[in-house]
Amino acid sequence: MTHLLDRLTVPIVQAPLAGGASTPALAAAVSGAGGLGFLAAGYKTADAVAGEMDALGDAVYGVNVFVPGAGPVDPEDVDRYAERLRAEGHEPGEARHDDDHWQDKLALLLERPPAVVSFTFGCPDESVVTAVREAGSEVWVTVTGAEEARLAQWAGATALVAQGVEAGGHRGSFADRGDLGLLALLALLGGPGAPLPLVAAGGIATAPTVAAVLAAGAKAAQVGTAFMRCPEAGTSEPHREALAEPGLTSLTRAFSGRRARGIENRFQREHADAPEAYPELHHLTAPIRAAGRERGDPEVLNLWAGQAHELARAIPAADLVAELAAGVP
Repeated sequence: MTHLLDRLTVPIVQAPLAGGASTPALAAAVSGAGGLGFLAAGYKTADAVAGEMDALGDAVYGVNVFVPGAGPVDPEDVDRYAERLRAEGHEPGEARHDDDHWQDKLALLLERPPAVVSFTFGCPDESVVTAVREAGSEVWVTVTGAEEARLAQWAGATALVAQGVEAGGHRGSFADRGDLGLLALLALLGGPGAPLPLVAAGGIATAPTVAAVLAAGAKAAQVGTAFMRCPEAGTSEPHREALAEPGLTSLTRAFSGRRARGIENRFQREHADAPEAYPELHHLTAPIRAAGRERGDPEVLNLWAGQAHELARAIPAADLVAELAAGVP
């Protein structure tokens, strides 16, 4: 089977940056420069995703979808967190469990198959993977460990996105676990006879790091944070400013109830004990984060960022792709 990864002009994949940073303009710029751009379907309706696909026309691109969780969590944990936020002067939203329009998005992608459909937070049933492949898309699954990789392979995935713990944003783990660094993860998943091609993700921001992951066995490098200061990205201004400065990152459940790496700020530090409750906490904190963006307050925003975030620069995405590709042997 010939994989799309073998047909890319340069082995650079733009990470799907859910929450606003991913835009059709960013995906188009990356794909136009010879890499693979991605749309992030997370937190959007199927109609909104369809509109972004319309904007890309005949471009080659991927669409990333969140796999729904098992079900609602203990409501008392969520209620206690909400009361704590109110006591601090915040106005939380309504906590609820949903599947992020899962069926509607699947129906859209089966009807209008992009080059790649990637899945995060789990691997769909084999029947879903088969349907997506038969519709004409490759299926990539984000994994953070060897067992997840085996499950994705058994389900019929065509490639694995190996996400190291260095990566910004949400951990792609099936069960909100997994702390392997990227090179260790590539070593575990790769090597002679590796059954599926690997796309490396996590802390990749320069040509030498692209070269490193390719040497470690990856077919391509997936880059996220480094694209977030590009003019084509939809990153908010306070987030852009935070990315440009030195700052520690850590994993937190404070904003969504699921572990994600972001630049430490007051909200993240004060809510280090947030419960494991996704997507309930995402909905709970959404208006708090929206208000913070409106007033330009980075202390209450989810400043998702990888460990190498301060290397991100405000340059056009096509220029960044060309610079990263200089690391290709």
